[in-house]
Amino acid sequence: MKKIYYIFAALLLSMTLSSCGEKWLNVESHDKILIDEYYNSEARIKEALVAAYDPMQWFDWGLGMYNPIPMIYEVMADDVYPGGSGVSDNKHYHLMFDYSVDSQNTPATVWTVAYSGVNRSNNVHKYMPQVQGISDERKAEFLAEATVLRTWYYTQMWKLWGNLPYYETNLEFPYSTPQLKADEVYGHMIAALEEAIESKALPMKRTSELGRITQAAAMMLYADIVMYQNDKEKMQKALDYMEEIITSGQYALVSSADLANMWEPAGEWSSETILDINFFSQGAYRSWGSPLAAGGTVLPTLMGMNGMSGSAKYGNEGWGFFPLTASAPEAFEPGDLRKDVTVYEPAKEAGVTYTARYQDTGFYNAKYLPRLDGNAGQIADATLNYGTNIRLYRYAETLLNAAELIAVHGCSGKGSADTYLNEVRTRAGLGTVGANLETILQERHVELMGEGKRYWDLIRLGQAATVLTPANDKGGYRTKAWTESKKYIPFPQTEMDATANTPHPMTQNNY
Repeated sequence: MKKIYYIFAALLLSMTLSSCGEKWLNVESHDKILIDEYYNSEARIKEALVAAYDPMQWFDWGLGMYNPIPMIYEVMADDVYPGGSGVSDNKHYHLMFDYSVDSQNTPATVWTVAYSGVNRSNNVHKYMPQVQGISDERKAEFLAEATVLRTWYYTQMWKLWGNLPYYETNLEFPYSTPQLKADEVYGHMIAALEEAIESKALPMKRTSELGRITQAAAMMLYADIVMYQNDKEKMQKALDYMEEIITSGQYALVSSADLANMWEPAGEWSSETILDINFFSQGAYRSWGSPLAAGGTVLPTLMGMNGMSGSAKYGNEGWGFFPLTASAPEAFEPGDLRKDVTVYEPAKEAGVTYTARYQDTGFYNAKYLPRLDGNAGQIADATLNYGTNIRLYRYAETLLNAAELIAVHGCSGKGSADTYLNEVRTRAGLGTVGANLETILQERHVELMGEGKRYWDLIRLGQAATVLTPANDKGGYRTKAWTESKKYIPFPQTEMDATANTPHPMTQNNY
């Protein structure tokens, strides 16, 4: 049975788990209680914690824009085209693809949504001192959880914009704080994350309330930002964390036979899952009028083929965004079992027809395409309510991180880089290779294709300027090459204007 951690966008929040026998958390009315006085019990501070998860679901559509994780990151790499109906359809995708973003055309809602998550995470810290009757263990767990969530939200902005206003206590009037350099933001994030991890307040894995932060998720986030920062001083600790996950025995690769099922609804929360953004369709009430309501994701609709019919597996509602490039399928070695799991070629399925949209190549990312009945049980708008989880961290990436930290960055591991790398390759039906920069980058490319990792990998490993060029785009759509100045995109003009007359006006990125 699929277990779902439901996350709600209202001030009064309730949470349900679909495990048999689990009950609703009933929330008392507080219409006569001041908000600063409300969070005074464990049940109520848990509502604040649940609220901090809620913005994770808002990225794909909310506040007037579609900015789905992971595809807004994929579109800047070399496996995905923006697609849609043309260059004016979600224009910022096309500008991001061609490294031509301007302040009027950015993924602006990523900023707004992420800071909403920061605000809510900070609230858990703000109100915890007044909570009565909570054990020291539960208090430490909730605070660590909120800290990791806050860091995850900041990470989404830090990778895109770099130089951020950073705060761990919510701002008061005039709501202004200094804009820090990217390195300074990193320093604050890593310090907070280390404190949360070293508190050992989080379980390595959860068996209920799936979707909540775990020690493994915190460790994966730690490795993510340390490796992106190329922080040599922290890499050994990142490896230690990866090997702690590995030796815990609580995570494992799914079998070769179960590889495809991992991306189906029945395969969610497998032994490989470390952290997902959790969506659900049964009873989902997200709608065009209430885009931030609880429910499903619109990503499968965005990615699906327009007017498709005749498929035994995939649904017919799709807008044709994010088709794979013609070169993406070529990245797989002969015999790689992941190719059919990752790449869908409708021409190979008898009887399938669809209407090709802009930049169509005939190849699609099978991981997130709309499944037949993938939005079953929704009670609002079907296109918005697919119950497809967005995978943020998987155990396969843990192994690949460990291999890289040993083989490429010279860290000292309990296991060998070759062993970690080849465990992933063997599951894919491939032979063994030696672990080095080339083989690890290749393995990350095909294992994690379509999961939002490729662009960041190319940047942090010094490959972006070579790979992300017009010459390497077989379709001829990319006209500009990535350069170091393209690492941080322009801030939304609305944010520049909002801070212009405050004590700390923001400085625009040089893009």
